[in-house]
Amino acid sequence: MSILLGCVADDFTGATDLANTLVKQGMNVIQLFGVPEKNFEISGTVNAVVVALKTRSISSDSAVSQSLQALDWLRARDTRQYYFKYCSTFDSTEKGNIGPVADAMMDALGVDYTIFNPAFPTTGRTVYKGYLFVGDQLLSESGMKDHPLNPMTDPNLCRVLRKQSKYSVSNLDLDVIRLGSGEIKSALKEISRSGARHVVTDTTNDQDLLVLGESLSDLKLVTGGSGMAMGLPQNFEKEGLLKRANNQKLIADSGNSLILAGSCSNATRGQIRYFQKQGDSFQIDPIKIFSESNYLDQVVSWAKSKLGNIPILIYSSADPDELENAKRQASGENLGLLVEDFMGQLAKELVRLDVTKIIVAGGETSGAVVNALGIQGLLIGGEIDPGVPWTRSLNHPQIMLALKSGNFGGEDFFVRAFKEIN
Repeated sequence: MSILLGCVADDFTGATDLANTLVKQGMNVIQLFGVPEKNFEISGTVNAVVVALKTRSISSDSAVSQSLQALDWLRARDTRQYYFKYCSTFDSTEKGNIGPVADAMMDALGVDYTIFNPAFPTTGRTVYKGYLFVGDQLLSESGMKDHPLNPMTDPNLCRVLRKQSKYSVSNLDLDVIRLGSGEIKSALKEISRSGARHVVTDTTNDQDLLVLGESLSDLKLVTGGSGMAMGLPQNFEKEGLLKRANNQKLIADSGNSLILAGSCSNATRGQIRYFQKQGDSFQIDPIKIFSESNYLDQVVSWAKSKLGNIPILIYSSADPDELENAKRQASGENLGLLVEDFMGQLAKELVRLDVTKIIVAGGETSGAVVNALGIQGLLIGGEIDPGVPWTRSLNHPQIMLALKSGNFGGEDFFVRAFKEIN
């Protein structure tokens, strides 16, 4: 098979967000989890493949290795253009992994330069003069400053990237973006000739993304958040390689509905409070995960007593003070990994109780749930909120999943999402 756009994403919810963007632009998209086996093949008409990895917060060496394996699988399938997807808040450790992975992919593909653009204006992420904004706040003044794994304290993307990459970094100003695709192409080539191989591009609205995408038809590797991919399908359409498809409506099977929330973002915590006004919820105590051997059975027992006609919520999300208190009590235990594994095992147990529709909030939690359930890939359906579609697992068990980045979705997301498939 030939793939028009082959994507490597650094977490599971971000991969689904990207797949959703491409579906909205008329592409047939499949999302796969982990590096596919060399002989794994996809049937049917597929324009884009998104390989979802969990490489955002692991060691740089491991992140690079997994990303290159995914890239090799895509290259073996005659992929025309490649995409490295990271979060719209550009979060990773100080040493990576955005810079190291991008460097390695550039070297593997033999490209002279690429662009970096995490902007997603629909959700308030914009870039101006190389600075990343969340709404009207600089990234460093948003809730991302308190991220439990990758706190973001510097909003200057060029500065952040220079600490991670072996290559020089420059910024393409918004004034050039507004001149159109021809001027953008010329400016990018001029910046490359001056020695910069990484170019952070300004963007403040969706039209900027579309124009920028139009200018990247000849760029072998593009990097960005899900929004940056918005303008790429039009290039394939102009070449006669893509006939736009209609968004696929997924129909839910009968069964129980569940929400698993692990994100500690302000948005997810607000969604939890909204849901609690009308639904049953259970808060995971991370200390009990390792101090009480039957804690999983306790939570499953509670869920079994509540499952029925309406969704239930189980969450580990907490505010920064609660997190710090839990860490002090943990005596060196890695609470993050413990909670992720617990959520995965919990999902596995509850699927046995006829849970067929699951919302998962948080990238790390989504990864743990997908891995525990043994889901190999997803068919992408209609959008619930910007960046979050309903999906259906490709393999058994047949489950409807909405993998939500912690920062995404309106306050009523948990309540409204199930109404769209019931």
